Amino acid sequence: MGLFGKLFDKKECAVCGGEIGLLGARKLEDGSICKNCAAKLSPWFSERRQSTVAEIRAQLSYREANQEKVSSFCITRTLGERTKVLLDENAGLFMVTAAKDLKEANPDVLSFSDVTGCKLDIDERKTEIEYRDEEGERHSFNPKQYACSYDFYIVIHVNHPYFNEIRFKLNSDSVDNGVDTLFDGPDAMRSLRGDLWPGSSPRTSNAEEVRASVEYQQYEAMGLEIQETLLQVRQQVREEMAAAAAPKAAVICPFCGATTTPDASGCCEFCGGAVNG
Repeated sequence: MGLFGKLFDKKECAVCGGEIGLLGARKLEDGSICKNCAAKLSPWFSERRQSTVAEIRAQLSYREANQEKVSSFCITRTLGERTKVLLDENAGLFMVTAAKDLKEANPDVLSFSDVTGCKLDIDERKTEIEYRDEEGERHSFNPKQYACSYDFYIVIHVNHPYFNEIRFKLNSDSVDNGVDTLFDGPDAMRSLRGDLWPGSSPRTSNAEEVRASVEYQQYEAMGLEIQETLLQVRQQVREEMAAAAAPKAAVICPFCGATTTPDASGCCEFCGGAVNG
């Protein structure tokens, strides 16, 4: 078979056995899967090409079981704006998704105890502001001036078999104050130091102004709330697990009078009475 024939040779998905179209193959370490099977993988999973067929099959089995967790998930608290952190505080579970249809999206359901860390990452970008002379040539101001913009990301570190990090952006558009980055003709006179940034002291960027804006502070507060909430629930679960693992002291049951070591529910092992309240 020539090269042309090989290009159009039909392939089968190593997972579902379906036919893979010309541009539909998604490569694995030891085979290929179709785009439909690839779409069922976790959105936080990034090591497909380094995974074997057996490992992908195992993940798809996990993802199928995850559907049941999504169906029984009861949202008690929502954090975020576009991509949201949804909490089921009664079950100690959470998910991160931008989807409106949870059943279709099948977002990974994680336990509070899976969280190993969480931080707000604020990305600052500087764009030099220039002016254009009468000949159309671009020049830097003296001193150089910069327009700053900011994006807000949440990074959740987790203990999970298929990914160890969930990173998502809080804002849809970069936060800035709409400063132009190119001036023409008479506007070039604004190159005088301090003219671009109104205030009492000369500045070379609008960073201070943007960070003081309502929009910046709203996204910063949103990110800190998500960070603090996930770290708090993680710590709470860890304390509960430590308390459950601690040796239980024997007490006298007020109902039957027996010396008993309360069970996990704090009840007498003999009569079932609530020893601990």
